[in-house]
Amino acid sequence: MYILKNAYLSIIRNKGRNILIGIIILVIACASSVTIAIKNSANSLIQSYEQQYEIKGTLQINRDSLINNFDPNSQDKTESKKEMIEQFNNIENLTIEDIEDYGNSEYVKNYYYTNSIGLNSSNIETATSTQPENSNQQPNNIKKPDNNFEQNQVNSTDFTLTGYSSYEAMEDFINGSYTITDGEVSNDFKSNNCVINSELATLNNLKVGDTITLINPNDETKTYDLTISGIFTENENSSDNRMDMFSKSANTIITNTNFVNTITAEDSTLINNLNPTFIIKDKDSIEKFETELKSKGLSEYLTLSTNLEQVESATDSISNVATFATTFLIITLVIGSIVLFILNMINVRERKYEIGVLRTIGMKKSTLTLQFITELLIVTIIFLIIGTGIGALISVPTANMLLENEINSSQEAIQNVNENFGGNMMPGNNKGRFEKNEIINGIANVEQIDSINAIVDFKVLFELLGIGIALTLISSLASMISIQRFSPLTILKERS
Repeated sequence: MYILKNAYLSIIRNKGRNILIGIIILVIACASSVTIAIKNSANSLIQSYEQQYEIKGTLQINRDSLINNFDPNSQDKTESKKEMIEQFNNIENLTIEDIEDYGNSEYVKNYYYTNSIGLNSSNIETATSTQPENSNQQPNNIKKPDNNFEQNQVNSTDFTLTGYSSYEAMEDFINGSYTITDGEVSNDFKSNNCVINSELATLNNLKVGDTITLINPNDETKTYDLTISGIFTENENSSDNRMDMFSKSANTIITNTNFVNTITAEDSTLINNLNPTFIIKDKDSIEKFETELKSKGLSEYLTLSTNLEQVESATDSISNVATFATTFLIITLVIGSIVLFILNMINVRERKYEIGVLRTIGMKKSTLTLQFITELLIVTIIFLIIGTGIGALISVPTANMLLENEINSSQEAIQNVNENFGGNMMPGNNKGRFEKNEIINGIANVEQIDSINAIVDFKVLFELLGIGIALTLISSLASMISIQRFSPLTILKERS
């Protein structure tokens, strides 16, 4: 109590000097709180980007492995090339059981897939620019469905029936290549619903609610009915500038994998193209997942390909902001500590006679040192609180300014994706709603930071308190060293 009283009286007696020290601490506190706020905002952005750009793994042909088996120095190059082609054709097609086995991994957060087969139809005509030979038979112009790795050619059919396992798998709708113009994508992935291209709908005078009948090309007695729940349009920028009357998806009928799997289960001779996507937990899990895939029997001619480079490049700029904030904080603290140390040295020299008197009347060196530290600590805490309050007010608009573009782009992306699906893609069947922190194929709903608590929370306050104590101890080194070296008799003789 005695030390606190003396410290208080000393602060009152030396207002000018303590105000000068307080202003320096105030500036350091403001700069530190704003810098920490920017750093926290940058980390929030990084986390948001990591949510938006999830690490996706797909299976592709390992061409390096195939080409390594080709011997350019072989006397019979034709035979060597033939062997390489045979190895390619002998690559076993993936099965649903394979995908489920691969997806059941501690390194995978989620997985989804598409399954495509070729079928004909009895009541709709294909969209083709080729003149049909007769009214009862349409020419085959359908190409093999897109896939991440090549497989044997599909049956010669009129239509491609593509099934999706979930909304997340429907990347063409998510990235805006396809947009629902009438109806919606059904949220029931076990029903016999489908969506068709607007060009196919126009040619066959089809509308939402109509039923189309597809035929097994291997057995025309097997037919499958689908109810149209939506009609989509393929955007021009996704058509690869093809010189064709119709878009490449004109003869694509989109449904769910449950419907397609039922058909392939009935007829194993139908060639189906499975295209899985695995959402990997983090970049450290990629190599472990690759090793696990090999142990589970993945062909040596297939390899895991990820979008890690894209994810890392997306967070490079904001990572630089976080690094800059950390560097600026360190520089601020170093310069502030040096200035406070010098001021404290000057303070001790000015109070040299006071130190001599207090030592002469019997005050211990440790007690005297503790009093000087207490004085500086009181001044530090007072101005640290003021500086933190000012910094908190500044940090909110600063952080929100940094977050503004991310928030707007995220909300716009969510709205665009919802419109592409016809307004029915929300998780949990909450039509028209997208719950906070839920993700659709990496599109996260970012909550705007609009309060001081979101920036200068208890964690930040504790960090600032630690900074204040550190500054006090560092700047008090001058008084600690000087008090230990000063001799009270020498001080009084010099004074007289």
